[in-house]
Amino acid sequence: MLVLAIFCFALLGIQIIYLSLFLFAFAKEKKAAFGNSQPVSVIVCAHDEEQNVRELVPLLLAQQHPEFEVIVVEDRCNDGTFDYLLEATKLDPRLKMVRVVHKPDHINGKKFALTLGIKAARYDWVLLTDADCRPAGNSWIAKMSEQMDDSTKMVLGFSPYIKSKGLLNSFIRFESFLTGIQFMSLAMLGRPYMGVGRNLAYRKSLFLENKGFNTHLGVVGGDDDLFVNQHAKGATTRTCLGAETLMKSVPKTTWKEYYIQKLRHLSVGRHYKFSDRIILGVFTMTWLLTWLIVLPASLFTPFSEFILLAFAMRWILLLVLFRHATRKLGEPFGVWKVPFLDFIYAFYYLVTGPKALVSKKVRWKS
Repeated sequence: MLVLAIFCFALLGIQIIYLSLFLFAFAKEKKAAFGNSQPVSVIVCAHDEEQNVRELVPLLLAQQHPEFEVIVVEDRCNDGTFDYLLEATKLDPRLKMVRVVHKPDHINGKKFALTLGIKAARYDWVLLTDADCRPAGNSWIAKMSEQMDDSTKMVLGFSPYIKSKGLLNSFIRFESFLTGIQFMSLAMLGRPYMGVGRNLAYRKSLFLENKGFNTHLGVVGGDDDLFVNQHAKGATTRTCLGAETLMKSVPKTTWKEYYIQKLRHLSVGRHYKFSDRIILGVFTMTWLLTWLIVLPASLFTPFSEFILLAFAMRWILLLVLFRHATRKLGEPFGVWKVPFLDFIYAFYYLVTGPKALVSKKVRWKS
């Protein structure tokens, strides 16, 4: 019983340390914007997303920034995307279309499309997003650009999912906030390990010097987080926080669609640097074991009161973290939902985690 109690305290202690570090990172983050205005090439890849492209392109062209272009990569579309872009490019010289007619067999489709878009960029700074995303306002490009200076090579932005009713939507948003809290806080602490392609900027020269996605061309996904994991450095990576910096994304509407999406995302994690896999793995495993072992064990050990007290401390810290960090990111999250979603998250990871580690057949789009 003593050994079990010690193990429970160790699990909770690790969780408290991680959550405290995340909170510390957001509490100390007060980096001022450089205030300059870098020219930017915004790149969007689209595969059969005509309606999304029709909605997104006008929002991008309405951005209040002195010098930018929008490049939409029409990736083998079977709908009306090409016809729309052909006409739209005639109306605004800032809009450019790059077309993918044929994809090489050995290269992932999105990586190939994105590579063509980056090579076609006029400016050194490229700012990436997806067709199913929407900027929170007309200052998105400007705010991301403010974090770019001569010493910066990469800027990490946050991309929450659009809020709607239902448990699935709440869980998707909770999970995306938790992921955002982790990668943004560790970047603030000088340890960047990932970014999201829905809101990510880096230098075209950085991409070309490192031969783009050459080391993971065949991996489905990873055009964002694997590139960041391999090439981001603490001294040259900045984070961009606040409501005006957000690029919101349309969430999945069924558990099956979300499960497939998360399998793809999680499967990429096994290609991270070993040290990053350890850091993330310890946090995730202790989170999972907190629910699987700590709470049941508290019923059978003579130290149950102290175990439950430590668990309550973890919960309070998690609530404070979500309240503070989500506001700092730019979109508050209802903390009253966190305890229940905390419980669901552990068992969601129990199902998806092992599957993602061994799965070899994951897809982006054909």
